[in-house]
Amino acid sequence: MKAVLKIGGSLLFQNESRLDVEYIKSLGKEIQSIPPKKFQLAMVVGGGRAAREYIATARQLGASEAFCDELGIEIARQNARLLIAALGEMAYPVPPSTLEEAATTTMSNKIIVMGGIQPGQSTNAVAALLAERINAELLINATDVEGVYSEDPKINPTAIKYEEISVKHLKGLIKDESRAGKYELFDLNAINIIGRSKIPTIILSGRDPKNIMKALQGAKIGTKITYT
Repeated sequence: MKAVLKIGGSLLFQNESRLDVEYIKSLGKEIQSIPPKKFQLAMVVGGGRAAREYIATARQLGASEAFCDELGIEIARQNARLLIAALGEMAYPVPPSTLEEAATTTMSNKIIVMGGIQPGQSTNAVAALLAERINAELLINATDVEGVYSEDPKINPTAIKYEEISVKHLKGLIKDESRAGKYELFDLNAINIIGRSKIPTIILSGRDPKNIMKALQGAKIGTKITYT
C-alpha cells in the first residue's frame, strides 16, 4: 500500500519554543516499525509553532506574505530534516524540494520526508498533491486533535467529533484563510485536491504515534473523509 503521512509541525514541540525530542524519537521508532514490504510511506511535515513565530516576527518587520511563506517553507524543511535524522537509514537523506523530485525519489525504496515546496501552498496541500501524484491509497493527516470536530475542541470541550465527514461538509467548517502560517487542520486548497481525486483520507491525533499504524491497518480511528 502506498500511503502519504502528513505530520502537523506542532506535534514536534512541547511548548511554544521547545522541540519535543522524546516525541520525535518515538515517532521515528513507530515509523521504523512499519513493514516496508507492505507499506510504501512518504511523509510531509509542517512548520508548526516555530514557523508561526518566525512568520509573525517577519510581518512585524514589514515582510510580504510571499516572504513569510518562503520563511515557513524553510522551517518546515528543517523539521523534515529532524524526522530524517530520527528515521536513520530508512529515510532518504534530503527533503525533496519539488513535487516531481518527491515522486521520483519514492522509487528509491527509502521513506521520503519533505516540507513545503512553494509560497501560497500549505503543507496539507503538499501532502494531498503528493498523494495524488504517486497514486497513494491512503492519506493520513496526523494533527494535535482526535479528528474533525463541529467546533474547535480546544475552545469548546463539548464540540462533536465526526467519525466520518463529507468533503462538502468539511468545506463548510474550514475558513478560507490563505495567509502564511494560518493553515491548520486542513485548508480549502487541500480539500479540493483530495476531492478531485477522491483520495482516501483520515484525520487523526498524532500525539500517540501508534495511531498511524492503526490507520494503516484499517482500524476505525480519527475522522474519515467521504466523497458521497
